[in-house]
Amino acid sequence: MKKRKENILQYEVVFEPNGAGYTVTVPKLPGLVTEGNNLKEAREMAQDAIKCYLEAVLKDEAFFIGNTRRREKVTASI
Repeated sequence: MKKRKENILQYEVVFEPNGAGYTVTVPKLPGLVTEGNNLKEAREMAQDAIKCYLEAVLKDEAFFIGNTRRREKVTASI
């Protein structure tokens, strides 16, 4: 059996307090959102969510990425 090469990737993770713990997002992985009751749990959940997200991408599984945000530059005069 062919041994798979392990890659170590790093992503910026955003932890936002939500009253009951932390909501976690990963800006480079659209649609990835998880949460934890405390910062330690939120970190663990983020690691697991990133792993699952990337495994799905590698398997080319069709899944909905809920990135409906649109960014553009707008000029305003004052």
